[in-house]
Amino acid sequence: MTAHSSTQTVPSRPASELAKLELSISGMTCAACSARLEKVLNRLPGVEATVNLATERATIHFEAGALTLDSAKAAVERAGFSASEVTSIVREEAHEKKRTAWKIELRHFWIAAALTLPLALQMPAMFGLWPGGEVVHDLVPRWLQLLLATPVQFWLGARFYRGAWASLRGGGANMDVLVALGTSMAYFYSLVVTLAGRHDLHVYFEASAMIVTLILLGKLLEARAKARTTAALDALLRLQPKVARIERDGVLVEVPVESLAPGTVFVLRPGDAVPVDGVVEEGSSALNEAMLTGESLPVDKQPGDQVFAATVNGDAVLRCRATGVGGSTLLAGIIRLVEQAQGSKAPVQRLADRIAAVFVPVVVAIASLTFVAWWLWSGDFQVALINAVAVLVIACPCALGLATPTAIMVGTGQGARAGMLVKNAEALELAERLTVLVVDKTGTVTEGKPAVTDVLAAPGWTRSSLLAVGAALEQGSAHPIAAAVVEAARAEGVTLERTSDVRAVAGKGVEGQVAGRRVMLGAPGFLVGQGISVPDSDCDPLAAAGKTLVALAVDGNYAGVIAVADRVRQDSAAAVERLQRNGVKVVMLTGDHPATAQAIARQTGIAEWRAGVLPADKAAAVNELRAAGERVGMAGDGINDAPALAAAEVSFAIGVGADVAIEAADITLVRNSLHGVADAIDLSRATLSKIRQNLFFAFVYNVLGIPLAAMGMLNPVVAGAAMAMSSVSVVSNSLLLKRWKPGR
Repeated sequence: MTAHSSTQTVPSRPASELAKLELSISGMTCAACSARLEKVLNRLPGVEATVNLATERATIHFEAGALTLDSAKAAVERAGFSASEVTSIVREEAHEKKRTAWKIELRHFWIAAALTLPLALQMPAMFGLWPGGEVVHDLVPRWLQLLLATPVQFWLGARFYRGAWASLRGGGANMDVLVALGTSMAYFYSLVVTLAGRHDLHVYFEASAMIVTLILLGKLLEARAKARTTAALDALLRLQPKVARIERDGVLVEVPVESLAPGTVFVLRPGDAVPVDGVVEEGSSALNEAMLTGESLPVDKQPGDQVFAATVNGDAVLRCRATGVGGSTLLAGIIRLVEQAQGSKAPVQRLADRIAAVFVPVVVAIASLTFVAWWLWSGDFQVALINAVAVLVIACPCALGLATPTAIMVGTGQGARAGMLVKNAEALELAERLTVLVVDKTGTVTEGKPAVTDVLAAPGWTRSSLLAVGAALEQGSAHPIAAAVVEAARAEGVTLERTSDVRAVAGKGVEGQVAGRRVMLGAPGFLVGQGISVPDSDCDPLAAAGKTLVALAVDGNYAGVIAVADRVRQDSAAAVERLQRNGVKVVMLTGDHPATAQAIARQTGIAEWRAGVLPADKAAAVNELRAAGERVGMAGDGINDAPALAAAEVSFAIGVGADVAIEAADITLVRNSLHGVADAIDLSRATLSKIRQNLFFAFVYNVLGIPLAAMGMLNPVVAGAAMAMSSVSVVSNSLLLKRWKPGR
């Protein structure tokens, strides 16, 4: 969680301590709808709600006992919409409903287009674009115009009347009110003129029918474009395997993934997708984990290593024991996180929400003033009516409502593809503003695992023989340094000798018999204390580099020294340079020794670092930087660095375990690399750039469109086409984010 303040203050406790309910909302058509519903839900006691137009979801946080599903659905219905709880079944049903609705909408559009086409064909004649330049208004007989326009207005356009009624009944006004009001004015005026037989007056059946048809087309295009913004989430959902293979009586059988329980042993054949999270028990293979990390290189797996659902096995058979099933897999957590981020609201959206809340009443007022002003000035009722209709039709707040959420949806989806899991839109917005990144050393800049870096053997000894003696003595110890020595010996294929009389000397080292020889191993001072000379020329350069030294003596004689260190990640220096090049200063905080910290900082190009820092002191350091006016992010392991992660404006958890990673930070980087932080900041900047472009287009469209319509410079049909295309253009601009790729 971040420590920054929020403008939403309904609950007094953090959202993590509140109950949560997600609702799928039906009936929203524009930003005014989502703004009104959000306002209605936030009036409920103890409730904080956000409503996302693009995802058609309401996310509600509430104090325990303050809300039930039925009361939440009732509140939604009072606002003029319908709701259902979001579950895995609802998700599948929603996808099927959208597919069915798309087919119906497509059929309705083609019917509307067929009925409107004869009306549209007479428009060139109405503007004098007929052979001879003659202006002809009734190329199609009026009775036929009425016959064609009526089903378009009241059958195919019924959705606008239903939406308008639901909106007005709920105490607000939305886009449907504008469309229903504008097209009805044009239709009923034309109907009265036709029935009265006033051939001296024009009719505007073509305007009402074409407006409805064009808006239906715009909604179709918008729905298709919006579906593409959720492509990343849909791809993740498709990754979930449906079956697993388990062994019964020596035979492999397929069972539904849902039937697996923790502890169940499953078998992976070459090319199989991993059904659930687990641990390798038998076999060695390389798995493609690109869907998690964004890295195409396969990852070697040995007994004891973790495997994750939906990753793909290589060319060997593995037997694994399930550890996370159902909603407890890393993939399920990623899907929840992506949905949560796509449903959240960035602070930049709040201005658009405030405008949307009053937009429709203001537009109706402007249309009324337009009608009155034109009638008084020109004395022509028809001109006044048409200009008022144009104002109503062009002033659609859809683009305003889609500007932010569509960009957030595409951005978070691209982040998930690249191994970046964004918890909320606010974090994505704040990441672009960071000026300082505070990093933990162990596990963030370094690999987090001590390893042998140097072996200096005394005369008469070799690297292999020294490792053989040291590893033999250390093989019974669980100490990380001992494990590093044993791992280095095994990596070189060294055979470990038998030992006896091994005893640890507290805080100093270990001694015992190895193949009948007396061996002492420990810090150089341990050997010196036993009267054994340890050359400074061997130790001083290694100690100055911040490495931990293990000296060995055999039968009372110095045999050599082994240096152990937590190695810097191969790409840390490049990532630090990239961050600094992009204007983000990197500061390293570590609880380690100053010499070690200095060596790591020197290797990675980090200019500012602090050593011997306790977890609580890290939080104080973050707050100190913020007090100095810096915008501070924190990258750590998500556990030991919790105070500092909470103090930062945006927190990044790098390459930690699934459950901890999902809960610990604003942005979780599945890949073990600081490049992920640079990618997240880069993605934030790209996403916010799209949001600003979208909001600019949406505001400018209305700022220019409404006055032009009010001044009589836009035909209602042209206004309808422009309104329909405005939403499509905003969503299409958001989809350009799909071109974003992680950098290096």
